[in-house]
Amino acid sequence: MSMLAKVCKFLGILSFSKNPVASESVHGANLALQWVGCEACIEENNRICKCDDHTQQNLTINDHHHGEANSSFLHAVINMIGMLLGLGQLSTPYALQKGGWSSAFLLVGLGAISAYTSHLLGLCLEKNPKSRSYADIGHNAFGNKGRILATTFIYMEIFMALVSYTISLHDNIITVFAGTQLELSWALKLSTSQLLTLIAVLVALPSLWLRNLSSISFLSSAGILMSIMIFLSVVFTALLGFVKTNHGIPILKLENIPAISGLYIFSYAGHIVFPNLYKAMKDPTKFTKVSIVSFASVTALYATLAFLGASMFGEKVNSQITLSMPRNLILTKIALWATVLTPMTKYALEFAPFAMQLEHSLPSSLSGRSKMIIRGTVGSFLLLVILALALSVPYFEYVLSLTGSLVSVCICIILPCAFYVKLNWARISKAALALNVTLIVFGSILGVIGTYSSSKSLIEHFQRLHQ
Repeated sequence: MSMLAKVCKFLGILSFSKNPVASESVHGANLALQWVGCEACIEENNRICKCDDHTQQNLTINDHHHGEANSSFLHAVINMIGMLLGLGQLSTPYALQKGGWSSAFLLVGLGAISAYTSHLLGLCLEKNPKSRSYADIGHNAFGNKGRILATTFIYMEIFMALVSYTISLHDNIITVFAGTQLELSWALKLSTSQLLTLIAVLVALPSLWLRNLSSISFLSSAGILMSIMIFLSVVFTALLGFVKTNHGIPILKLENIPAISGLYIFSYAGHIVFPNLYKAMKDPTKFTKVSIVSFASVTALYATLAFLGASMFGEKVNSQITLSMPRNLILTKIALWATVLTPMTKYALEFAPFAMQLEHSLPSSLSGRSKMIIRGTVGSFLLLVILALALSVPYFEYVLSLTGSLVSVCICIILPCAFYVKLNWARISKAALALNVTLIVFGSILGVIGTYSSSKSLIEHFQRLHQ
């Protein structure tokens, strides 16, 4: 078997996990853990999973679960907002300053488009009630190739987002421990900031061995709390007058639009978890309203933070707003610690679905302890690979922009439109077809120029670092 065939086969196996990514909300975390095939695969009591032998039975069980969905409108809005909040709020002030205040129209426009494509995912799920995940929608539209494509982009986004989180950890932890000097005989080539990042990752490493779902849910709620603390710290720094909002923002810097477009679209990356949110709703017909309210709220939050940060620090604004704040303020210390702790809450949450699918794919003859050891070892190895990449390419804005342009634009814009058009080809109106094809073309152009711009900048800075 060729290497390509092996890769495709591997992705095909992975794609049968129902939704391989974890959300950033308390309820969303529980939903995410249900995405890994059937719930029986979570072998808390070392039971042998029999998904393959009872497929029809599981479908019946899933339909029963759907019937018991009790998420209210408000609950769904809170969950969706929690899913969307993340690294985006750190970078929007930088993106606005680099692109000019006119680029706020792009931020708002991408928010509106993302809300529309979220609505499309709801329509796709309505068309086929048995679909329960983003990958399922891809399968319904384009067969197994669609499932593999969707799953590939999902795992790419998880991996690249975790690299970005780790870079953020590296950048902020040295500020938290400013003045600290570390020297270890076995790590002579590592700087103090790299050593501190390594220690932080090692502290978080045991969380990858967690099999208790409530513990992982706790990490999710902690991540949301950190995001709220960061936002409030920046807002109160401005409102209390610790930093004057008197810096001018340029009208438009067209040459920077390709690069910042990736930062903007990454801020709305949450579509891979929306199908489960839809399935959890008591009244799924309100999913479109949930999407509108949630994206409008998040867009308003991002825009507020963007204009505040840009007007507070002007050209000196950092790609992470926390690094621009005055070091002597207690609000700054709160924001910095929240930014440092956020990645440490993400690792187990993001790895959980992949780890469960890995454990499920292992021979049933292995004991629960052996499966846990293999699962934890693989997860630990992948986290160390992510750490190595983050320390080798410590350019937060370029990695985040590349993630947005290369992956998030496909997940948020291109694929939902393509899925909807394919599933409704026989009865789609000309206006709807024109709109969705336009969005696919727009997303493709934005993705290509954004990927080229961020990749070019990343390579240039990497070469300078090693000259």
